[in-house]
Amino acid sequence: MAILSNDRISLGAQAADKVEAIRKAGQLLVNSGCVLPAYIDGMLAREQSMSTSLGNGVAIPHGIYENREHILKTGISVLQLTEPVAWEDGDEVRLVIGIAAQADEHVGVLSNLAEVIENDDTLTELFQTRNAEVIIKYLGAAQSS
Repeated sequence: MAILSNDRISLGAQAADKVEAIRKAGQLLVNSGCVLPAYIDGMLAREQSMSTSLGNGVAIPHGIYENREHILKTGISVLQLTEPVAWEDGDEVRLVIGIAAQADEHVGVLSNLAEVIENDDTLTELFQTRNAEVIIKYLGAAQSS
């Protein structure tokens, strides 16, 4: 099973702030059976201890070690925001990538992401697309099933 699928992607979403954005990214993981609802609290706790913003408009919220028991299967979610939300240190985030990993299956996605956020054209496409397949094309390329 792919760790990124259409049911974990929300395009053109809105969030009032980073807490709401993290909750929405986490809820995509809950709704698709990747995590229990308590995992979202872990995502918020992680954010309080360390910002998950990567810069360039991208953040990767994920749970804390104590929340591993709330992960049912590895998955990532993508919340594309129509308007950026303030993160830390003046960062504004438009793409929130929620991560729930039982092992290292998400490493390929993170590797792709590191390349993607360095390419302004690709990043702009991810911020503006209305096609979930574009998100999967860029962020799902190194997945294993």
